Amino acid sequence: MKILVCIRQGLDGEINPFDACAYEAALSIPGAEVTIISMGPLTTKDFLLRLTRLGAKRAILLSDKAFAGADTLATAYALSLAVKKLSPDLVFCGRQTLVGDTAQTGPMLSVYANLNLITNVMEINDINDTITCTTREMGVQKVLLPALITVERINNLRLPSILSKMGTVEIWSAQDIGADIKKCGLTGSPTRVLKTFENQSGKRKCQFIPFTQLQSAIDAGLSKNSSKTDVLMNNNTKLNKVFIVGEDPLSFAQTVSDDITIVDKTDAETIAEIIKEQKPNAVLWASDAWSKETSAKVSAMLNLGLCADCTTLETDGNKLIMYRPALSGSIIAKIESLTMPAMATVRTAKTDSDIIIALGYGAKDHIEKLKEFASTINADISTTRKAVDNDILPYSLQVGLTGKTVSPPVYIAIGVSGAVHHIVGMQRAGTVIAINPDKDAPIFDYADYGILGNIEDFI
Repeated sequence: MKILVCIRQGLDGEINPFDACAYEAALSIPGAEVTIISMGPLTTKDFLLRLTRLGAKRAILLSDKAFAGADTLATAYALSLAVKKLSPDLVFCGRQTLVGDTAQTGPMLSVYANLNLITNVMEINDINDTITCTTREMGVQKVLLPALITVERINNLRLPSILSKMGTVEIWSAQDIGADIKKCGLTGSPTRVLKTFENQSGKRKCQFIPFTQLQSAIDAGLSKNSSKTDVLMNNNTKLNKVFIVGEDPLSFAQTVSDDITIVDKTDAETIAEIIKEQKPNAVLWASDAWSKETSAKVSAMLNLGLCADCTTLETDGNKLIMYRPALSGSIIAKIESLTMPAMATVRTAKTDSDIIIALGYGAKDHIEKLKEFASTINADISTTRKAVDNDILPYSLQVGLTGKTVSPPVYIAIGVSGAVHHIVGMQRAGTVIAINPDKDAPIFDYADYGILGNIEDFI
């Protein structure tokens, strides 16, 4: 079985963590012939050479000035030409990168390369002439090969053995894969970043209270019973026609248009045909797994720009301007689409419980007692990346950039430091209560109420 793994080098020079999981998943399949592929400058060659020591005997580097500045659609186009040249049975991708955080390239690549698709894979159950996987949000899925899967953070990438040898790296140019230069790089990218600035969203004015007032703070949060939304920019001029797929993006659509049509959540081909026929000015999607996957597929089908996880929208009556966090949530990017209609997924999140208690690494010694406390107030449990990485709680509970997004009426962070990659997953909670012994913990900058003290005292 021939498996191709798409890999991106992070800003730190290391493999993107989701791609690392995809690579490990591929290497774990008995008898698989694994090839890795990346797109980047020639300096990426040494990075790929190191990775071949883990098991892939062959690596492909797509490197050409024509590829520079590519957004997700242009990247997927170039990769698809290489995929067609290599003809693998399976293509593995990480769910997303930590640079763009979009989760778009995999689904777009599946369309361009004519591959069946499963996203958000938590476990590979079976492979023969089909592949069956357990996914994060959409249950067990089964598709025929050839196929592409996107992988969650489900494993740890192995280390090279002392006796392991490097494989080979082949450099492929745009000409080598028969690429149309007009569809590559910045020229072929239908989205443009207009401006970036430091992310200040989600910050709140924290009121410090004693432990004895915790229940009062919870009650106050529940009485508001709403999630926090960013201040959405609005002008007197609005877009003529906006489609939303499903009802969840409605509040965002209302900030930029008075003419809103709800499109049923059906298959990508049907939605693409509706958009093509009715020509709206913009199409907005929610941020659940189905919407992210389907919007990316429709984007590739229609060659339209797609902006991911937008938190704010504005318009001058002609263009849709989109704002979204990037670089692990540390910056906000202002983006426009050069194609019509503009398309975006907007930051929506649903929570089963009115209260979520996040147990961070600082709560590691008191997990069971804190779970008991959660049950007494009918709260769900969530956690942070550091707690997951240290096997304290399972990945399915992780909130943040590499986990899930939640927006409960009340979010109680216990032993959570407040790293920015966690904040982006919970900043739309209605009321945030933070419990931490460190008065300088960043979490207090994003909390409505703060309790300074040791968890032992709280218990």
